[in-house]
Amino acid sequence: QVQLVESGGGLVQAGGSLRLSCAASERTFSNYAMGWFRQAPGKEREFVAAIKRIGGGTYYAASVKGRFTISRDNAKNTLYLQMFSLKPEDTAVYYCGATLGVQVTTRVEYRYWGQGTQVTVSS
Repeated sequence: QVQLVESGGGLVQAGGSLRLSCAASERTFSNYAMGWFRQAPGKEREFVAAIKRIGGGTYYAASVKGRFTISRDNAKNTLYLQMFSLKPEDTAVYYCGATLGVQVTTRVEYRYWGQGTQVTVSS
């Protein structure tokens, strides 16, 4: 059982930056591929970014590529999402997930989820 706790959300103006963190309880954190997803009101949870467990290969949704950076610190059991040039359409609850699977951009592949952190971008 992996417990995930997100933090770092908040209210920011368009063009601003935020860094989200996701702390994992699992000592074998490095065994899991990790991802960030987001869900806006009335919409389905969508993929944002993912990082593989081996080699650290990263994947991004087209809407955030070049603005967001996903990273992980396996020594601290922590996942990060650095967000730059935020837009109002980035407003959503952001969730981190953990998976032992390989389809890291696919929501159903993830077994463990955090409770989410709200990001609100004002225009």
